[in-house]
Amino acid sequence: MTNYDAVVVGSGPNGLAAAIALADRGRSVLVLEAADTAGGGCRSAELTLPGFVHDTCSAVHPMAVASPFFRSLPLDRHGLEWVQPPLPFAHPLDDGTAAVQHRSLDATADALGQDSAAYRRLMAPLLPAADGLFADLLGPFRIPRHPFAAMRFGLRAIRSARGLVGAYFKTEPAKALIAGLAAHAVLPLEKSPSAAIALVLGLAGHAVGWPVPRGGAQKLADALASYLRSRGGEIRTGHRVKSIDELPPARAVLLDVTPRQVLALAGHRLPATYKRQLARYRYGPGVFKVDWALAGPIPWTAEPCRRAGTVHVGGTFDEVAAAERAAWEGQLTDRPFVLLTQPSLFDPTRAPAGRHTAWGYCHVPHGSTADMTEQIETQVERFAPGFRDLILARHVTDPAAMERHNPNYVGGDITGGVADWWQLFTRPVARLDPYSTPRPGLYLCSASTPPGGGVHGLCGFFAARSAMRRQ
Repeated sequence: MTNYDAVVVGSGPNGLAAAIALADRGRSVLVLEAADTAGGGCRSAELTLPGFVHDTCSAVHPMAVASPFFRSLPLDRHGLEWVQPPLPFAHPLDDGTAAVQHRSLDATADALGQDSAAYRRLMAPLLPAADGLFADLLGPFRIPRHPFAAMRFGLRAIRSARGLVGAYFKTEPAKALIAGLAAHAVLPLEKSPSAAIALVLGLAGHAVGWPVPRGGAQKLADALASYLRSRGGEIRTGHRVKSIDELPPARAVLLDVTPRQVLALAGHRLPATYKRQLARYRYGPGVFKVDWALAGPIPWTAEPCRRAGTVHVGGTFDEVAAAERAAWEGQLTDRPFVLLTQPSLFDPTRAPAGRHTAWGYCHVPHGSTADMTEQIETQVERFAPGFRDLILARHVTDPAAMERHNPNYVGGDITGGVADWWQLFTRPVARLDPYSTPRPGLYLCSASTPPGGGVHGLCGFFAARSAMRRQ
């Protein structure tokens, strides 16, 4: 068997990022992936009809463009092309209007009327320092290199989303704008740090946009894989690892898996105390996702929604808050918050000429077996009458199917575990180095390590740095 400096188990964005960081420092690296294609949650497939390309999980990638590590890689030379929709996102309301984020902070604020000045007061001090904030916030807990920007961010982010809108906004459009952003946290909007997630994503919308890869999310994974190979790294797909004992000799092993899989793969090599800590790791609500092949673009009543890559479908702040609270408390709702993407409006490679793709998902209780197709489509129809008439085919993915597709999505949780304040910075356990384990040479690099969920590769990057410090 070949000896390697490092073996990485799992080829999601974090696994590939870890492998790249090691290969760039001259280490020999092997990546093992159970699926037939690399990418983890960053994959695409013809889920509905021939010629309709759907993203199996991640689709819109503001944090990939904001990621200091990904930005340092020449991924454009390896086939990656970003497509920027005219509007990062829109949030339709029942009166036929929509709250909208423009790339321009001023244009966004101007559209908020009475809350225009408040939006500027919230976001304008942060935007000039966006790059520094992303570098400080996207990683393990450490002393920030941009302390004044971090302090300004922290004073706003310490609240819950409800506390944030209560402190700044009076009108429903502005409150709804924040609700849609905060719901990405998969936390109740009354719980901190939902405001922090809203601010990071909103800031990214102004600073870097909410782009999609031309051709599908798979193109991002393919570009990372191509770059890794150009640096001498190896990738073997269709290779399921059942135990770390099966791996070829290596100075370091990095696992792009969540604590549950760590216990399955390496539990017999870990001390009892650490195993108990991993077993206490908390997973959050799951997602129920519907992919659609469509005969035409979604007929949104609010015109801005037709120019947005992402549409937050859920109505008022209170409606979104109720939906997210229900999923957290183990309940279902007839009016879920639906996070919807419509990439084919801006990337014609996704569907045959004149046809379109879209997907929408809602948060559901962890491991839910309920079919939410009707509720999701009713919410879309509410703001886009005639939507159902355009459906040519659909593909449904419930939490169990999500976990079958990617074992890291335990119970349908696509974010790698609950991201409350405690688990945001102590994931997966409280250690000075969250990427190392008590077993020498074994490291964790999944979204269950800081900075957590999202396609940014930084969990892998920091895990690789941890491994190199010890080799």
